[in-house]
Amino acid sequence: MDRRKFISGAATGAIAGTALATPALAQSNPKVSWRLQSSYPRSLTTIFGGAETLSKYVSDLTDGNFELKVFSGGEIVPGLQTIDGVINNTIQMGHTISAYKMGADPTWALGTGLPFGLNARQQNAWFYHGGGNELLDPFYEKNGLVAFPVGNSGCQMGGWWRKEVKTVEDLQGIKIRMSGLGGQILNRVGAVSQTLAPADIYPALERGTIDAAEWIGPYDDEKLGFVEVAPYYYYPGWWESGLAFHAFINLEEWNQLPKSYQEALRVASQAVNT
Repeated sequence: MDRRKFISGAATGAIAGTALATPALAQSNPKVSWRLQSSYPRSLTTIFGGAETLSKYVSDLTDGNFELKVFSGGEIVPGLQTIDGVINNTIQMGHTISAYKMGADPTWALGTGLPFGLNARQQNAWFYHGGGNELLDPFYEKNGLVAFPVGNSGCQMGGWWRKEVKTVEDLQGIKIRMSGLGGQILNRVGAVSQTLAPADIYPALERGTIDAAEWIGPYDDEKLGFVEVAPYYYYPGWWESGLAFHAFINLEEWNQLPKSYQEALRVASQAVNT
């Protein structure tokens, strides 16, 4: 055997093998770039930060090949219409609460939480161990979505009020920013609830378009400036004992992802949630 020919042939084979392996590797780890819009402004660092952390985890898990470009509420679609933007594939992903869509179907409220309902730990126990995700997944799929829990506000406060409230009668005619089933309950005792995006709450309170507003808790509420225009603060809020956020994904886009990228989204979402 000619040793030089053997070594030369082996080297050529190795190079050919490398050339064949590279496209296969690229095919299994393609460059993917999605738009992820949160319903919330960047100033709310804990809530909006959840979307940013999700983006970082997904990038880390895929060696930077799967990019989630994060936008704040209203940058692409109105904040309260984030889920519709995902369904229509205007954006591939949304970071929001499902209850914003309960006007179309009260089932949407279940993924967010119920008045006098579960706290954050109980909510997660239901999602992951009590069959909650398995019950909600078919509903989301019917609407063209895949969804994963991705954070929880904990028990929320009773909100900021321009006038002091001492009795149930004081709620008569009060216009309050409140979303979800809690707003429907207050309507039954004489209040008038409405859903507003975070950026719209302060000017509405300042002008007196609304008399009260609930948001989340002292940290985020102070950032939005409610204390400047509504001096009365009540707690706790019974309508959202453990409000759950979700990452909503367009179903068609999800189905086109490599399995490893789907798993990266699933794992990253649970990491952000905890």
